[in-house]
Amino acid sequence: MKATGDLQLLKRINRSVLLRLVRSQPEVSRARLAELSGLTKSTVSALVRELLDEHWLTEATETVVAPGLGRPSTPLSMDHTRRVLIGVEIAVDCVRLVCTSLAGLILTHTEAPLENSTPQAACQQVAGLVGLLCTQLAARQLLLTGIGVSLPGAVDDVTGLVHLAPNLGWRKVPLQRMIAEALAPFGIKKSDVYLQNEADAAALSEYEFGAGGELEPLVFVICDIGVGAGVILNDRLFTGATGMAGEIGHSILQINGPLCSCGRRGCVETFIGARALAKNKDETTAASYLGMLLQNLDAMFNPRVIVLGGRSAILNPAWIDRARNNLNTYARATGLKAPEIKTASYGMQAAAVGAAALVLHHHLRPLYKDKQHVLGN
Repeated sequence: MKATGDLQLLKRINRSVLLRLVRSQPEVSRARLAELSGLTKSTVSALVRELLDEHWLTEATETVVAPGLGRPSTPLSMDHTRRVLIGVEIAVDCVRLVCTSLAGLILTHTEAPLENSTPQAACQQVAGLVGLLCTQLAARQLLLTGIGVSLPGAVDDVTGLVHLAPNLGWRKVPLQRMIAEALAPFGIKKSDVYLQNEADAAALSEYEFGAGGELEPLVFVICDIGVGAGVILNDRLFTGATGMAGEIGHSILQINGPLCSCGRRGCVETFIGARALAKNKDETTAASYLGMLLQNLDAMFNPRVIVLGGRSAILNPAWIDRARNNLNTYARATGLKAPEIKTASYGMQAAAVGAAALVLHHHLRPLYKDKQHVLGN
């Protein structure tokens, strides 16, 4: 049994290597894939045939003559027409649902108020929306690759457990299992359901569907009712030992400061969260706190890019400009260059699109820390 499992995992690794190569070098030949991957030509040929049959790849209708004496080849590219990804964001006040191509093109999107914030009710609402979308996808002969779900909380992506989502009132919720059970009537397997924190997912929307490695290291900061960060280092999400990394909304900016929803005082959320901003109209002070937070993230991770998303960031561009200026002031004091600050490419849909990107992220990296999916459990 172990030998069989090892062979299956090896095959998945080899498939992912080829997919990543084709993504980075469209119109590549089988011979070139063998050269780049180090796999034998026969292995590449067999795996490419599988990937073509499963609509991961597509090949050109005409061959291309290689330079010199090489045989004509048929260029390969990712198939962006048949396979789709579903991303769901369970926010504090709404549910967002998107369906994207493998390239991150949004094909459909839906937003509905969160009808009931209890975990069971939220799972049922998500399942209803996904079930309707699956019917539409089947009618269009599109193939569902998987479903990603994001939410504002600390998520252990190995166990599928939500440790804490204070703005939803959730603690120790086995959300992946609950969502998988709600989706089972629609023929969706547990192994095709992925769970992640909203900021981590949003970071993937930029990384997988943007410039990829050119943006790395990348930090995505969501400024909404809660404040969180997603960090990408070395081609992976940095989520910490149990998924708690990036919970910057509950890092402390002021000793004995305002009371936070998590029970502590002086958290970032109490100064730049949406509720705090609604109470305090002093944008200059809020921008100072945001600039301080960005400086701390720069000192910790030395990112190439910090992306700002969430309602507060998107609706208050002047606030972002002030925070950027504050960050630059900190950088000048040390003689260092501040990271680039940009706003989310997908706007308010960043976490939902990122949840869709999460599915692709796992398929391209079968040795990712989510062991449940690697072993097919």
